[in-house]
Amino acid sequence: MRKDERGYTLVELVITSGIIALVAAAAFITIFQIFRSNERSNDYATSVRQVENAGYWITRDAQMSQTVTAGNLALPDFLIVNWTEWDMAGQPVYHSVKYFFDDMSGHVGTLKRLHWSNNGLNEQTLIARDIYYNSDNASYTSHVSYQSPVLSVRVTSILHDSLESREYQAILRANY
Repeated sequence: MRKDERGYTLVELVITSGIIALVAAAAFITIFQIFRSNERSNDYATSVRQVENAGYWITRDAQMSQTVTAGNLALPDFLIVNWTEWDMAGQPVYHSVKYFFDDMSGHVGTLKRLHWSNNGLNEQTLIARDIYYNSDNASYTSHVSYQSPVLSVRVTSILHDSLESREYQAILRANY
């Protein structure tokens, strides 16, 4: 080493270490925010999918139905629709679909669909998860009402901090 060469001073090393620490802290905070934002976005997208799936199935069944039982059902039942169709031999096939809540915890549960017909069909389907139902919270709770011939349904999903609520209307088919 030559006589006029010098290394870094302690002050320079402390300042450099401080700058590196600030940059690392800013990078960590940014990465944390990205992951947190991504989690919130995933929760929101999941809530939207659950609400849209419930809306699809309920409006689909309501458009085929001839009778509706809504609004005066006791939990876990949410909605009951019925319709009649005729098979190839001209015989009536009676259908009944009941939507009900299952696995309720803290006013949030799964919405299921039980489809029965007199020709032997008896199937239960999971329609949506994280569906919110609280009769004491009229502003956000999932709700169904029927004013002939229109069925109105609000479906609300809550997943962590994400809340999504949508309203659907379906016109029942005419009874012939």
